[in-house]
Amino acid sequence: MNRRDIFRTLPAISVASLAPAAQSPQVKAEVVRLNLKHTWTTVMSSSTFRDTLHVGLTSQGITGVGEGAPIARYNESAVEGKKLVESLAPMLATSDLTQFSKILDQIFKKVEGNWAAKAAIDIALMDWVGKKLNVPLYQYFGLDAKDAPLTTFSIGIDNPEMTRKKIEEAASYPVLKIKVGLDTDEATMETVRAATKKPLRVDANEGWTDKDEAVRKINWLEKMGVEFIEQPMPAHMIEETKYVRKRVHMPIIADEACLHPRDIPKLAEAFDGINIKIDKCGGMLEAYRMIQIARSLGMKVMMGCMISSSVSCTAAAHLSPLIDYADLDGNLLISNDPYSGVKVEKGKLILPKAPGLGLKKV
Repeated sequence: MNRRDIFRTLPAISVASLAPAAQSPQVKAEVVRLNLKHTWTTVMSSSTFRDTLHVGLTSQGITGVGEGAPIARYNESAVEGKKLVESLAPMLATSDLTQFSKILDQIFKKVEGNWAAKAAIDIALMDWVGKKLNVPLYQYFGLDAKDAPLTTFSIGIDNPEMTRKKIEEAASYPVLKIKVGLDTDEATMETVRAATKKPLRVDANEGWTDKDEAVRKINWLEKMGVEFIEQPMPAHMIEETKYVRKRVHMPIIADEACLHPRDIPKLAEAFDGINIKIDKCGGMLEAYRMIQIARSLGMKVMMGCMISSSVSCTAAAHLSPLIDYADLDGNLLISNDPYSGVKVEKGKLILPKAPGLGLKKV
């Protein structure tokens, strides 16, 4: 057989294989200002708006959308997050987005901190992958949308009149989350209980620094019909929280003390469960990892959120069939949500059926 015969036996080369390579992934980052329906007050801060980072990744005619809500406590801002994403654009432009785990591993090794920006990239990648595979992300993770739990509706710290008004506005939500941690806690809770008999969950946001005060307040809250409390003491007070846990009956959930997967094992003796926020841990894949670690330690799992749009809240909601408690209402607290995604019907999370996150631009 001569050389000409050999080439005649080879499969025909398709026209498509000779076509120019697909355009490199395109990266877009922007700061989006979200306006709150009411001034939002916790132990840590008070604000009327929040700036979040939105990221778009476009490749093969598909755009994945992500969001991260930076947290000032961890020295993060949407503006700095935008600069980081733009600095990573050359790397992302040469990447195959189907290799999302590899991409995120490289980013995590390259970048210190900036967890909200990492979360925005992670969510955009996962949205892109879900759209590429033509499946909603809860199906990608092997989950049943019908297993999504109820979400609480959060009531920020306010005066009695505004507290009552917020409770009225939350009439369709069967479970409420109340922010405490100040000297006005008793008055706040009495106002809430005078306005509603609904189950309550409470978040102290590290507000109590005295362990005996924490014991007293938690035992009082139990009499008020509170189901559990988040982060009663500062994150570093693990030993003090162990002391508190032995003297109360109400479950204690770690929030500020639990940021990343590596934090969980050391918390098992002080807390009954953890609250995972994708903005703090760096995205959906890290959140999924945290769920598995917590389960292996016999801990309850909650997923919370920062004040953000439907992008971030919907991403968390896609993992919610795996958890015990949800506090995914950040998008419900704003007046200018640029997307629609996860819905809430009588408190229950209703996940989108469209591919990826299933978002629609408003």
